[in-house]
Amino acid sequence: MPAANTPPKKTPARRKRAPRSRLGKDEIERFYAALSSDRPAPEGELHYVNSYTLLVAVVLSAQATDVGVNKATTPLFKVVQTPEQMVALGEAKLRGYIKTIGLFNAKAKNVIALSHMLIDEHNSQVPQDRESLEKLPGVGRKTANVVLNIAFGVPTIAVDTHLFRVGNRTGLAPGKTPLEVELLLERATPDHYKLHAHHWLILHGRYICKARKPDCPVCPVQDICRFKDKVIA
Repeated sequence: MPAANTPPKKTPARRKRAPRSRLGKDEIERFYAALSSDRPAPEGELHYVNSYTLLVAVVLSAQATDVGVNKATTPLFKVVQTPEQMVALGEAKLRGYIKTIGLFNAKAKNVIALSHMLIDEHNSQVPQDRESLEKLPGVGRKTANVVLNIAFGVPTIAVDTHLFRVGNRTGLAPGKTPLEVELLLERATPDHYKLHAHHWLILHGRYICKARKPDCPVCPVQDICRFKDKVIA
């Protein structure tokens, strides 16, 4: 019998298991093969001229549509293609170009600040690592991943609202946060699909697996998807 002052033994805390895909390995292969067949050469829909203008466009696209951003940046990028040109343009004139985009005041301030930072700390070049990108004003993990993927061919996966929905709805990568979905996709996506996975999933969510009314009858992965409310023609 243990002594009265002996503390009870603590039960070891169970390690929280990381989220797992609801699809099997073969199903994941078929899932990406179908998306690849449907869109063999997927591309982002933001207009840009070089890695710097891509960075600016992605920063401006936060809480805005690509179509709206493109309308604003088409005339902007005719006169601004480098950090130096952006600084010379100035915050007030930049606001005039992007005033149709939501949160344009804060975004203009960030774009000018990140342009100064690129000039002062990166020899006017867009850095090619996530840590440096995330130190730039207005740049978060998603923006950094988009730039790394499109500008530098790094197989990153940027989780926006479309991709978050597709990951959860289909069962490919269920998660409670964008980071959970991103990390699960990195683990579950076969290496030979990782470079374009970001675009396939976002475009699928934008045009087929839409938020209010997914177009299940034309979905190339309808036979694999775990969405319980899918409608098959």
